[in-house]
Amino acid sequence: MSNSTLYAFILSFLAGISTLIGALVIFFDKRKNNKIVTISLSFAAGVMVCVSLTDLLPNSFNMILKDVRIFPRLMLTLIFLVIGIIISMLIDKYLPSNYESKDNKGLYKIGIISMVAIIIHNIPEGLATFITSSNNLKLGLTLSLAIALHNIPEGISIAVPIYHSTNNKFKAIFYALISGMSEVLGSILAYLFLAPFINSHIMAALYAIIAGIMIHISVYELIPGAYKESTLKGVLKYFLIGFIIMIISHILMG
Repeated sequence: MSNSTLYAFILSFLAGISTLIGALVIFFDKRKNNKIVTISLSFAAGVMVCVSLTDLLPNSFNMILKDVRIFPRLMLTLIFLVIGIIISMLIDKYLPSNYESKDNKGLYKIGIISMVAIIIHNIPEGLATFITSSNNLKLGLTLSLAIALHNIPEGISIAVPIYHSTNNKFKAIFYALISGMSEVLGSILAYLFLAPFINSHIMAALYAIIAGIMIHISVYELIPGAYKESTLKGVLKYFLIGFIIMIISHILMG
């Protein structure tokens, strides 16, 4: 294994493990304060929407059928976006919700849906990090740092609702860890099998589908889940904080 390949694996691991940093917020939530739920879900929604609108969708549009006119490219991007929304709706519909309680109705479901979506998101993200880092270590470092920044609130969006609905810190941390390590899985798949077959068109479709999943989760799961524990003003405040922080991180990362 070459040094560049080893560094690519390390960067993917560090980006993925940052999910645990967000999950650790549950250890500062000893009284299971509902405000933590509002802050974490609203903040995570802001991050997910921002990543979708300013990162995933623009990249999808720029990568898909570069030689074709703008309108067909835009329509293809929107089609894959809708496919992502439909996938998220199906996950939501068929995911069992027997862990719900009267006080935290739906929180377990929110945590699991967030975990599934983030796993789907992290696998191609890990693939992209690995391929980029293998070819350009400096660019790979920048990319992995940006990914690590938005993985932190993703860890929050999984761990907090799982903890509040099950009262099980180990389960909350474990689920967040699974989602983070899917980044490494993407790197392993890239190294062993996928790298020769992945092209810009496939990545473009994946980015748009992931954006659809994340937008649906934010609008139909995270924001309503936060609103149950707070006011609309509180939800919007922390949503905007998450959105703005991601904008700033994008600017800093170039």
